[in-house]
Amino acid sequence: MYKRILVPLDGSPFSEEVIPYAAGLAAVHGTELMLLRIVGKASDEADARDYINSIASAHGVRGLCVLDTGDAARAILKEAASQPATLLAMTSRGHSGLMEIMLGSVTRRVVRGAEGPVLVYRPTGGRTAASEKITLRSVVVPLDGSQLPEVMAHDAARFAQWADAGLEVVSAVQPVNAAQVGEGPSQEMPMLESGYVHSQATELAKQHGVSVDWDVLHGEPVQAIVDHVAHRSGVILAMVTRRQDALEAALLGSVTSGCLRRAGVPILMRFP
Repeated sequence: MYKRILVPLDGSPFSEEVIPYAAGLAAVHGTELMLLRIVGKASDEADARDYINSIASAHGVRGLCVLDTGDAARAILKEAASQPATLLAMTSRGHSGLMEIMLGSVTRRVVRGAEGPVLVYRPTGGRTAASEKITLRSVVVPLDGSQLPEVMAHDAARFAQWADAGLEVVSAVQPVNAAQVGEGPSQEMPMLESGYVHSQATELAKQHGVSVDWDVLHGEPVQAIVDHVAHRSGVILAMVTRRQDALEAALLGSVTSGCLRRAGVPILMRFP
């Protein structure tokens, strides 16, 4: 599925925190892992090249430094497009530290412009050992009954199969009391949701030949998803994010951006 994993770095420890996830994925099939540093000033090129070569050497992978005085997101996308079947893996916060509410501007534009899903991780500020690889065990895809997440579920299934990981299909049901639904039984919603999630899981397993589990979560969607992946190693989420600008995301929020902030795991995401 992927022949190369490309990790853009900006020289900060924040941007390096996704490397163990990328390294773990690369190890499954011996996929090439490349670290990329885009530098906008010729005067900074030598230091940037020394930095990327040092980090790449520590991880036993290739490093590439590109001088591009234009837009960093465009330069990242250009390098990704130079080799078909490239997976981009990057953090949502780098040297500028702008990621506090949603995706940083460069990452957001990369996700929006990429031909396929991008693996995005919100860094915590913790440093990770250079030799550490995180083995992916499960790809969790939340569904809400709408079409876009269902399309993303097929991306997630293909990704899980490629990574030799399992797929989990989940859906969050918020508690409904009798006053909200009239006199009807409030348990009807979870029962309907169970049938929906089970049917989606069955179809994904059939189409993609991947091991699929399913579950109905209870509670507010972001919190329910966060609780589901909490304290689990080797898990990523797969989610779609709507086309909205930074102001809209800051004001309105979304399940995807909420999970990015709080779940502590990478998200395989794409714009529809």
